Amino acid sequence: METIATRLAILPFPEIDPVIFQIGPLAVHWYGLAYVAGILIGWYYARRLVQNTSLWRNGEPAATLAQLDDFLLWAAGGIVLGGRIGYILFYDLGSILENPIRALEIWNGGMSFHGGFLGTTIAMIVFARRNGIAIWSMFDIVAAVVPIGLFFGRIANFVNGELWGRLSSAPWAMVFPTGGPFARHPSQLYEAALEGLVLLAVIAWFIYRRHALKSPGLVTGLFVLGYAASRIFVEFFREPDAQIGYLAGGWLTMGMLLSLPMALAGIWAIARARRAAVAAA
Repeated sequence: METIATRLAILPFPEIDPVIFQIGPLAVHWYGLAYVAGILIGWYYARRLVQNTSLWRNGEPAATLAQLDDFLLWAAGGIVLGGRIGYILFYDLGSILENPIRALEIWNGGMSFHGGFLGTTIAMIVFARRNGIAIWSMFDIVAAVVPIGLFFGRIANFVNGELWGRLSSAPWAMVFPTGGPFARHPSQLYEAALEGLVLLAVIAWFIYRRHALKSPGLVTGLFVLGYAASRIFVEFFREPDAQIGYLAGGWLTMGMLLSLPMALAGIWAIARARRAAVAAA
């Protein structure tokens, strides 16, 4: 006999067209808009952080507003290029080699956070050195705002009906158009909540309540560790990419494997920042 919970578990996926509007061959996708929104809102938040001198050691922000404005294009390049190249190398190299034009279709397969993380890190290092900005403080400014972009990116994944979760009978499970006839975890929304909203709130609390920006590297460590922990947790509910599957034991995924060194790096960055703060006291 079918239970109420089972009935509720078979929810249809909301029909949202991934294309917002199209003019001739030009199509504006929700996915692209999500990246634009994440970058612009993150930029605005970063400016607010820099303008609040009370958040910085000796009341001296690590960067100027003009420098943040200049870094906007660097950040966009690091995110898009790193994210797409990372996805190709980590998740879809075989398909791209067979059909190279797919490399340009960011809506067909998407982006890799880990690739975008590396791309943005390179952009930050080069930009900071060229502009005389302390690298750890540059990392901190960007780390504080990245969850905003992650939130919008995961919502876009949900709209696209991609990166859905494993089979589930949970009351909030959904039947995704490309996920077969069975209900699945809406793992994109789990990630939007944990990697986006929760991580943003936690880091903001440390910044405004614990003055974390006064200890260069602390915000960076909190973000890296928080993201890695959130991603590893959600991977237990997310269906692994079909072209890769499970790496071992029927549970280990590429997302977990790539997040583990991030977790260790986050712990190291937090410890380093705390030691430096004690030494400077």
